Amino acid sequence: MKAKHQRLILALLALAAVVGAALLALSALKDQAAFFYAPGDVKKTGLPLGRAVRLGGMVEGGSIRKMPDGVSIRFVVTDGVAKVPVAFTGIVPDLFREKSGVVAEGSFNPDGSFTATNLLAKHDEKYMPPEMAGSMHETKTLKQ
Repeated sequence: MKAKHQRLILALLALAAVVGAALLALSALKDQAAFFYAPGDVKKTGLPLGRAVRLGGMVEGGSIRKMPDGVSIRFVVTDGVAKVPVAFTGIVPDLFREKSGVVAEGSFNPDGSFTATNLLAKHDEKYMPPEMAGSMHETKTLKQ
């Protein structure tokens, strides 16, 4: 076999290996991808059952209920179009409160409720950690 043919065969084998690895990676990511839904999207398109998804919106005022076990909460997520009841067991983020943004990771139940496995509290662009807010008022000038 000529050296030219050997290089061609090796290049084709390398290309096939790269394509195979990419296909395996894409098939693995397909099962792990978490899609983002707003309550209005769920109302329009129906419940995405059996998949890990993210539900985002605002925590409805007056909807947070702490359960007697001390680690479970129930609340309602709304986007102004629809509302979805959410159940979560675990430690809630410090920024989690009524009338603020939240992204809940989990899955939908057949009854239309959402069971969250993780909560991500969102804040607006003006948010500043308390430690920084106090130091912002302390003006220090550098002498040159």
